[in-house]
Amino acid sequence: MSSTPALRPRVVVIGAGIVGCSLADELTARGWTDVTVLEQGPLPAPGGSTSHAPGLVFQTSPSRTLAAFARYTVEKFSSLQVDGVSCFDQVGGLELATTPERLAELHRRAGYATAWGIRGEVVGADRCKELWPLIDRSVVLGGFHTPDDGLARAVLAARAQLDRATGRGARFLDRHTVTGIEQAEGRVTGVVTDRGTFPADHVVSAAGFWGPVIGRMAGVDVPLQPLAHQYARTRPLPDLAGAEAEASKPILRFQDRDLYFREHHDRIGIGSYAHRPLPVDPFAVLPYDAARARGMEMPSSYPFTEEDWAPSWEDSRRLLPALRATKIEEGFNGVFSFTPDGMPVLGESRQLRGFWLAEAVWVTHAAGVAKAVAEWMVDGRASVDLHECDLTRFEDAQRSPAYVRERGSQQFVEVYDVLHPLQPMEHPRPLRVSPFHARQERLGAYFLEGGGWERPHWYEANAPLVDALGPLPERDAWSARHWSPVVAAEARATRERVALYDMTPLRRLEVTGAGALSFLQRMTSNNLRKKPGAVTYTLLLDESGGVRSDLTVARLAPDRFQVGANSPADLDRFLRYAPRDVHIRDITSGTCCIGVWGPLARDLVQPLTRDDFSHEGFGYFRAKETYIGHVPVTAMRLSYVGELGWELYTTADLGLRLWDTLWEAGRAHGVIAAGRSAFNSLRLEKGYRAWGTDMTEEHDPYEAGLGFAVRMDKEGFVGQEALRGPAARTPARRLTALLLDDPAAVVLGKEPVHVDGAPAGYVTSAAYGYTLGRCVAHAWLPVLPAGTGVHVDYFGEKIPATVCDEPLFDPEMNRIRR
Repeated sequence: MSSTPALRPRVVVIGAGIVGCSLADELTARGWTDVTVLEQGPLPAPGGSTSHAPGLVFQTSPSRTLAAFARYTVEKFSSLQVDGVSCFDQVGGLELATTPERLAELHRRAGYATAWGIRGEVVGADRCKELWPLIDRSVVLGGFHTPDDGLARAVLAARAQLDRATGRGARFLDRHTVTGIEQAEGRVTGVVTDRGTFPADHVVSAAGFWGPVIGRMAGVDVPLQPLAHQYARTRPLPDLAGAEAEASKPILRFQDRDLYFREHHDRIGIGSYAHRPLPVDPFAVLPYDAARARGMEMPSSYPFTEEDWAPSWEDSRRLLPALRATKIEEGFNGVFSFTPDGMPVLGESRQLRGFWLAEAVWVTHAAGVAKAVAEWMVDGRASVDLHECDLTRFEDAQRSPAYVRERGSQQFVEVYDVLHPLQPMEHPRPLRVSPFHARQERLGAYFLEGGGWERPHWYEANAPLVDALGPLPERDAWSARHWSPVVAAEARATRERVALYDMTPLRRLEVTGAGALSFLQRMTSNNLRKKPGAVTYTLLLDESGGVRSDLTVARLAPDRFQVGANSPADLDRFLRYAPRDVHIRDITSGTCCIGVWGPLARDLVQPLTRDDFSHEGFGYFRAKETYIGHVPVTAMRLSYVGELGWELYTTADLGLRLWDTLWEAGRAHGVIAAGRSAFNSLRLEKGYRAWGTDMTEEHDPYEAGLGFAVRMDKEGFVGQEALRGPAARTPARRLTALLLDDPAAVVLGKEPVHVDGAPAGYVTSAAYGYTLGRCVAHAWLPVLPAGTGVHVDYFGEKIPATVCDEPLFDPEMNRIRR
């Protein structure tokens, strides 16, 4: 299903910064040698973000994907030289803690490093002083030392890769300003510049903060906000007099004051995120020559704003007293790119085939991104999961210029903040609400945000139920954030009575047409050739058998299906490959859904409908179009929490009536509204997977424990050939269920897991299982027998856990099928 138009495609890359040069090198290394790189400024330093980048490369990140990008960048740049000078100076990195909260965060970051295979350790204040003698030892509590981090010489690395790509046939043309993107029949055909037109089968925008400008020429939205960031250099320091090396100490981060430091021989370079956001209009950035004519060093280098710098200078001199003997010699506000979620924007546009984005990429991740995009272009998939970076990931409501500016600016503010994994952005909210929002507010809903949706995580109206639970294990300060003991009460009420869950934010697609069945059969792994009324759990795989998504498909009529999907990428993939006799529509915003789950769910629903909701009359994984009171609904007998119940779908205009009907009828049965925190706890007890968290394209169905959703005996489907053979059926790793041994222990996800004292995997998702009285975790680990003891590293503490068979709760499925 590749869209490659030719065996030797013509590629035009727009932008010869570090990303464009890295991409040309990666493409030509894979045999795509007809590569032209266009640059509006002069080479080798054309004036974009690369030209002024301080070059810090810290590999550790909460994102496994970003960490993989950074690891490859270190590996590659360390191997490059220009005129005998290395493109990477592996001086290491040191992150300092001056508060107990930051020290705890450094322990968490050390866990990320272990989980992702990066060397690092939390060290004491004395060791910090040894690594950086200029710091004031009295203000430091400890640090996180990563010996393999360091400084990338970005312009030099770009030149080294330019030379290698040129040697393989690529050409780099500077002083070529792109003025247009040519296209025909939905495909890119060329790039127009002020010095001629260049035919192309593929065009890659690697234009950095000019990305939105290039995107507009192509008719492709690029949700990117450039912001200016302060960087300054001191005059020579007596303490560094005679320094021969450009840098000998680790790059230093003082995140409690949003600062970082690096050496420039006998000077210190200081970068600050402490100032107000300084957004830049990408359409107003001057061309290189115009910027020079106005006295700017380059288009990406804005005048230094002294008033923003003053507090950071005081904080710098407090940490490094030696700075009191010097002054700032020069400074500038350098422009670089942010997105609403802080991740790059990568991938091929569906609206304009052959037009690719490699945008919002920092030097830290440049080589890794280029490798992934090159693999994607040449092989059809990358070797690392890219769903966090996919250009389709943002909802339409998250693409407005106002949203991109506001969220991009907030990403700048939070670069060095201690962020909880559940911590939502504060603005703009509320943006998307379900029809039940007013009722949820009345019940005291605690909302968190996802995909722009306000999602209740628990309801304060259920607080009186907590007293009946007995004592709950105390939580540490971190795991107690965005949590309440009410969650336990909601989980118990679901298990014992009945609860209403707002499932509206889950994506719903309608697939219709004469070719709908054949299309869905080809795109997914399970057999959908069933009578109308059947519901099927199935997988959307890539050509290599990786899990792109998991879907719930209801056949409502011979040529009409409702698909429960995950991200906008699912819709994008369907639209890319749908034949003309198939029509696909995202119906999420015009519909809503309530999950009615619990042992009394039938008692609640049956009196409201004339249809038979008995087990015999409405079996598990079946669908009916019926009425609940006055409301027409599509009812599906599904349960993501391991209890009897239904998902009830109706149009958005009738949603409030549906809620009120169920609420009034449920009062006799002790109905409650329950939130996503209880939902997550219950689904983990049942062993249900969450795509994007528990499994991605990097995992095949058998590793993920989803082999039951693959029907190898049906007609050909995407990924089928890759799953043939015994190797696919006997994986070396599995998504493994763990129960923490200590009833009071809790982990949250992304912690490293140790087997026999050595790191062996990492936690994907975790939540306290209130029915089981233990915290449940999913983790990627080597295949281990049930009963094996392991340890989960939580803020530096090794917490014992045990490998368990799944499902942990109701393995006979008696509660669902009653």
